[in-house]
Amino acid sequence: MADPDPITPTPPTPLSSSPSSSIPSPLTGIACARHAIRKFLPTPLAPSVIRGVLEDAQAAPSNANTQPWTVHVVSGATRDRLSAGLLKAHDEGRFSYDFPYGVADLSEGIHLARAHDFAATFYGAVGVARSDRAARTARTRANLEFHGAPHAAFLFMPMFGDGVRVAADVGMYAQNFLLSLTARGLGGIPQAVLGFHADTVRDILNVPEELKLLFGISFGEIDRTAPENTFRMGRAPLTQTVTLHDTPGVL
Repeated sequence: MADPDPITPTPPTPLSSSPSSSIPSPLTGIACARHAIRKFLPTPLAPSVIRGVLEDAQAAPSNANTQPWTVHVVSGATRDRLSAGLLKAHDEGRFSYDFPYGVADLSEGIHLARAHDFAATFYGAVGVARSDRAARTARTRANLEFHGAPHAAFLFMPMFGDGVRVAADVGMYAQNFLLSLTARGLGGIPQAVLGFHADTVRDILNVPEELKLLFGISFGEIDRTAPENTFRMGRAPLTQTVTLHDTPGVL
């Protein structure tokens, strides 16, 4: 896949500029503080902390309370063995997608522009030039090393129908997981790329074929000195994403 065209990074956009944004909820600080972490400290988390995050995630809503997520958490030797397997599959070009996805699927328009903006902002933050193929490759491989995180959670799902509603349920589980990490002063990053080698993950973790890998979340203590963690991406204003019907005074 070709690299995105050069683009000047845009500064972060506040989550909202509406009058109601001046009345924060208890969730506001956590939701706004959460961001993708791309460099972790290697220190393992205490078992009680991991359990707490999993319990918070388990409180997520789901269609008819089906709770369709199956989660595999890897640490220690299993984490290292899985990372090695993912890197080998990547280097040998053995991709196995349960749910294909890439920037090329975005076509033209605002979604592609946002993806390009992210790439420019990220690579600018870490000092990697567009022409530096070796450094970009190293960044790709860092995903498969879980960005140094001591733990990773792999989110599997059954295929009911076309899977869209099931994936939505798993997404709500993942959001709870990520917000719980943030509330505890920890970090995480949801990684679609971990699903690009679904067969490798299933083989190493002994997961049955009928469970499909949506994505993974690397998590742990944040390396607060790393340039990878210093930038923030903005969000579109509500006027671009919300249409109100007989709901005056909001935007």
